[in-house]
Amino acid sequence: MTAWLHIIGIGEDGLDGLTTTARSCIASADYIIGGKRHHALIGESLAERINWPSPFDALVSELRALCGKKVVVLATGDPLWFSVGNRIAASFDADELVFYPHVSAFQLAASSLGWALQDVTCLSVHGRPLERIKPQMQNGQKLLLLTSNGKAIAELAAMITGMGFGPSKLVAIANMGGADEVRFDGFAQDWAHEVPDLNTVAVECIALPSTQILPVGYGLPDDAFLHDGTMTKQEVRAVTLAKLMPAPNALLWDVGCGCGSVAVEWMRAAYNARAIGIEARADRRAMAEENARNLGGFDLPLIAGLAPDALGGLEKPDAIFIGGGLSEEVFDFCYAALKPMGRLVCNVVTLGSEQVLLEKYGALGGHLTKLQFTHAIPVGQKMGWKPAMPVTQYCLVKK
Repeated sequence: MTAWLHIIGIGEDGLDGLTTTARSCIASADYIIGGKRHHALIGESLAERINWPSPFDALVSELRALCGKKVVVLATGDPLWFSVGNRIAASFDADELVFYPHVSAFQLAASSLGWALQDVTCLSVHGRPLERIKPQMQNGQKLLLLTSNGKAIAELAAMITGMGFGPSKLVAIANMGGADEVRFDGFAQDWAHEVPDLNTVAVECIALPSTQILPVGYGLPDDAFLHDGTMTKQEVRAVTLAKLMPAPNALLWDVGCGCGSVAVEWMRAAYNARAIGIEARADRRAMAEENARNLGGFDLPLIAGLAPDALGGLEKPDAIFIGGGLSEEVFDFCYAALKPMGRLVCNVVTLGSEQVLLEKYGALGGHLTKLQFTHAIPVGQKMGWKPAMPVTQYCLVKK
């Protein structure tokens, strides 16, 4: 099929910043779709102009209706970097599309700051929770962020300061590449600038000496979570996540998720890792929702009910953690639902549940482990060891 859909990245320099091929596509287009700002950047043309639809999800259906015409979609910067190009590419065949990338906002900002882009984490909080940056808040880390508007920077600065990163250096650059480009410098703890809406923000993360920095890897401290005392504790959680092996774009079922500690760490540990929590108690689902939002702004769908009944109709997972409510019926349902080469990890503390795992281990193989940790506690004027309840852990890969 001849390509009919042309997605062109454009900057504040308008047509002057485009290649001859991209300009030719715009000049000969039947339809041009973009925001009002994009249309203003290219001046007059014979093409019919269409603004972004509302809701934006209607874009794909509008494009399908124009199939066979010569259609140009204008996007800011690189259309395939946190932009509309990803959605379009997922909805049409490759031979229908041609992409024309422009210099991205990240590249422009990095050049302005003298930052090597390979040393920078680039994220978008445009239409996304600001908490998405929290896992990346590490001392010395450099971030480049696309924001929703100028007000979002003040909210970002307040959040960073509340995390103990008040000395972090912030630079906001608005209208990059245009005649009215402007730059604002400051620190998170006393940010007071009013910044135009079209901006990119640089953050050089600097923590106060007293700040507790949460690692990106496994085993966050228990007090990082809102919980009622019943949760997968730090040491056991670290081993559990190591056995689950989070992977980019992979889906986890957290069965009996409680406060969601395993699901949240799974999502923190790999790019675009997803999780679904299954929990019968409303108070614990509320805690899981709060933890997912607070520790990374994650979307954690929560299913009310008990397994296996609550598991019907869910997307097949890449990994499953059973942290509560284990029975032979629950195990069998989960194992059947798991994708090939998926990983199933079960943690139990009762003798009845342990017997189920012994039988499954005998039938299916895998790895059966007894985990027990002992902590030092005061005993009068001295110190002694207090053992935690042992956890039997069963892990296997579906082959």
